[in-house]
Amino acid sequence: MERAAFKMRVKPGCEAEYQRRHDEIWPELEQLLSDAGIYDYSIFLDEQTGVLFALQKRKEGHRADRLAEEALMRRWWEYMSDLMDVNPDNSPVCIPLKEVFHMD
Repeated sequence: MERAAFKMRVKPGCEAEYQRRHDEIWPELEQLLSDAGIYDYSIFLDEQTGVLFALQKRKEGHRADRLAEEALMRRWWEYMSDLMDVNPDNSPVCIPLKEVFHMD
């Protein structure tokens, strides 16, 4: 098992819509993430800054790094691109975070 943490940013005033879209996440996207080996995924919002903190647990041999190859993933990114800071391909700007402490 691997934990991956990263941060993203939601645009000011888009927080409620970001939440709504995730409350209604596409079942086929959930399945794609699961099939890629992501079995626990949380996103937290810092309401003062708009920073999103994401934490994924990934199974050994996961394929999370290949999700960008999936048309469904790219469609989700396009759907979310008006709410977030994104790269030219509409993928969210993700800044990986280094784990410095963990306690089970």
